[in-house]
Amino acid sequence: MTDVTLTSVVGQALPLGNGEAVIAVDVGGTDTKAALFDTTGRMLGLSRTPTPVDGERTAFSVIARVQELTLQFAAHFPEVQPRAVGLLAPGVVDDDAGIGVLSTNLHWSNVPFKKLTEDLIHLPTTFSHDVRAAGEAEFRLGAARPYRNVVVLVIGTGIAGSLFINGRAHTGAGYAGEIGHSIVDPAGPVCGCGARGCLESIASAGALVRRYTELTGSRPSGAREVLALARAGDAAATAIWDDALDALALSIAQLAAILAPEAVVIGGGLAQAGEGLFVPLRERVNALLSFHRRPVIVPASIGENAGLLGGALRARDLVS
Repeated sequence: MTDVTLTSVVGQALPLGNGEAVIAVDVGGTDTKAALFDTTGRMLGLSRTPTPVDGERTAFSVIARVQELTLQFAAHFPEVQPRAVGLLAPGVVDDDAGIGVLSTNLHWSNVPFKKLTEDLIHLPTTFSHDVRAAGEAEFRLGAARPYRNVVVLVIGTGIAGSLFINGRAHTGAGYAGEIGHSIVDPAGPVCGCGARGCLESIASAGALVRRYTELTGSRPSGAREVLALARAGDAAATAIWDDALDALALSIAQLAAILAPEAVVIGGGLAQAGEGLFVPLRERVNALLSFHRRPVIVPASIGENAGLLGGALRARDLVS
């Protein structure tokens, strides 16, 4: 059992707290995380299993996995009766319609996840984008809590965002928040989406590894190694890290000009660089802005289970 009270460098996140018991399932490209939350907000039975990738049948295999998890939680925690499910997935997700519009990595398009899951497990289900759910947790429980206009960026293998305008999530029928696919260099590298010069192709953790490998012929173990090499004075790593910081700063400056957020909250693996990321990034953003409202740039506070917490919050909203 895990008591979901989470802390951060900049303050203390709120616990999930009391509410209906719910299940949250966060489907990733490689792994699926799941947990049962009881009426006090405790996280029970946290699990991570391989996502059942099965070609064109992947979506249906995912729904079947939700059923399996529901049965497992019932067997292991019979005293907890969940009243709803919060299902999360990557790709283009229409939260309001409960449809997985597109996931090229997981081979589905226009799948009515909400309806299919409810038909199979007979529990009210909310279906949402994984990063939007993580942003929801940060907005309601974590580092974004003090603000009404805020962007939550998650920087990992890719980059995605969650937008809140005047205290409300902005989803754009599933297309809003794809900050990783905003163009920061039209002559830059080709992105996995097919466009050229996307932020994700320059500043994501995956891009740091790929670009260092292409430049040197030596493949680092991960983005952390690239950052360590940059700190040690490696010329290639330093150039790649500088490019990433410049691209992130440009993207945040564009967000400041268009949305005027009070804050930009950054989570994901790259945020683990700490002040090595935040200090130079703040300096670069400040240098780009003139009359604009300057957003505070702070680390996320909830950590790797933010998506599950967001899924639990949305599931509770269905039945509260």
